[in-house]
Amino acid sequence: MELGFIGLGGMGEPMARNLLKAGHSLRVYNRTRARAEALASAGATLAESPAAACFSGTVATMLADDAAVEGLVFGDGGILNSLSRGGVHISHSTISVSLSRRIAEAHQQHGQFFIAAPVFGRPEAAQAARLVVIAAGAAEAIERCRPALEAIGRKLVVLGSDPPAANTFKLAGNFLIASMLESLGESFALLRKSGVDPATFLEVMAGTFFQSPIYENYGKIIAGQRYEPAGFKLRLGLKDVRLVLAAAEDASAPMPIASLIRDNLLSGIAQGMGDLDWSAVARVAALKSGLKS
Repeated sequence: MELGFIGLGGMGEPMARNLLKAGHSLRVYNRTRARAEALASAGATLAESPAAACFSGTVATMLADDAAVEGLVFGDGGILNSLSRGGVHISHSTISVSLSRRIAEAHQQHGQFFIAAPVFGRPEAAQAARLVVIAAGAAEAIERCRPALEAIGRKLVVLGSDPPAANTFKLAGNFLIASMLESLGESFALLRKSGVDPATFLEVMAGTFFQSPIYENYGKIIAGQRYEPAGFKLRLGLKDVRLVLAAAEDASAPMPIASLIRDNLLSGIAQGMGDLDWSAVARVAALKSGLKS
């Protein structure tokens, strides 16, 4: 299929490459033009503006936060006023439930479709087309875009017709990951203070009780204190946990652990860890316990 792709950062660029590898025709736009130019050799056409990326009637976006998405959708020359009637906007970004609702309603008013399709996975999973895609939107739009949604990941989960449901799902999932990082950090701090090797602990836990690639991979990062380069920056983790708490408040669903994690992530940023991997929240636990790192 032919579509536009806007946002070629650490996640967006490999996602766009996998769409090209799957045979899709892409018109790409990025605020930093060099990132878009790098895809030209792979067969992409450069779009001179976000509006130009909407030319085919289908456009996917992968941007960092609410402010970036809101500006791109509602701003002058943005997606809302550039996409044709009956066109589809696929948003892969992790955004607030409230913004997702606002975008969905605006597209509907313009006779357009909105698919919220956030993804689970780090940049290496994006490169290997191993993301898990969580999609929600009108069934006809999802079926039309299914080839593109399936090309970027190993699993596509369709939740239904209400786009914000996919964003709620993604935020809840990120909360579980953040909770795991906090728990691993506290456990490893206890072990290190007690003279026990965290790597051995991880081997036993990940090999028996918590058999999961995400436990094993993040556990190795924390045990080895390898927080650079960041697959997902700590400051973005704080953004997502804040979005979780906003969604929880709207739903009257108390999440006290999320509040604790937010404070620890904020502490990490205050100590200069904002650009480290978000698993560096474990370093906050270590420092609180009196360890030097």
